[in-house]
Amino acid sequence: MVDLNHSGLTEYSFERLDERAAMEWMQTHWSKSFVFSTVYAALVFGGQHYMKPRPRMKLRRPLILWSLSLAVFSIIGAIRTGSYMLQVLSVGGFRRSVCDQSFYNGPVTKFWAYAFVLSKAPELGDTAFVVLRKQKLLFLHWYHHITVLLYSWYSYKDMVAGGGWFMTMNYGVHALMYSYYAARAAGLPVPRPLAVLITSAQIGQMATGLTVSGLVYRWMQHGDCPSRLHNIFWAALMYLSYLLLFSNFFYQTYLRRRGDAKTTKVE
Repeated sequence: MVDLNHSGLTEYSFERLDERAAMEWMQTHWSKSFVFSTVYAALVFGGQHYMKPRPRMKLRRPLILWSLSLAVFSIIGAIRTGSYMLQVLSVGGFRRSVCDQSFYNGPVTKFWAYAFVLSKAPELGDTAFVVLRKQKLLFLHWYHHITVLLYSWYSYKDMVAGGGWFMTMNYGVHALMYSYYAARAAGLPVPRPLAVLITSAQIGQMATGLTVSGLVYRWMQHGDCPSRLHNIFWAALMYLSYLLLFSNFFYQTYLRRRGDAKTTKVE
């Protein structure tokens, strides 16, 4: 295990988490993620039915505050976990960054790892804005929310290898994504290439997650990359499905429509 207690990373008072209590709570209550997911699905599709004969809600200010709060949370999380991961990479190398479990109980990331998994429950609230504003609800949207919640709570309790990469990447992508949403909700001019960049980052995140899952499986055979076979299976399946869905979204949104527009113009 990499010792980063003297790495120069300052642990702030709010980051002083009792990781044992946090781990025990998750080991006892992780299955409640299924309850949250079931209630979420019922509210989403029930809400769509409720809103069908009713006018869409604007919700501009609540959406700005919601997106901005998640953007700030994700930016700070990305900085804190990213700094820690860089330290692991510089001290122990790439393999250690994948296999080391110190991310779950390190002086900085123990708080941000727990905050990450807990945040997947309130993040379900994203969909309320889609439903109440009567926007198109993509399968990718609600499938992603449910599966991330289930897998995050399921994996945290076992401190599986690869978690540092999974969580840090997610913080980074969400920092960009929610900042973009906040700017759009506030009516600020946002260049289209930024949206392309965010989707590209999401695709890169899924490809990296799939690669890390494969490396965990490979290195687990040598006994220094703690995980479980069924966890690796679900992680790989999840990231593969995300990779396919986000790639299809990229094609349908940025490539196919552009091609259709060109064809229409010619005709």
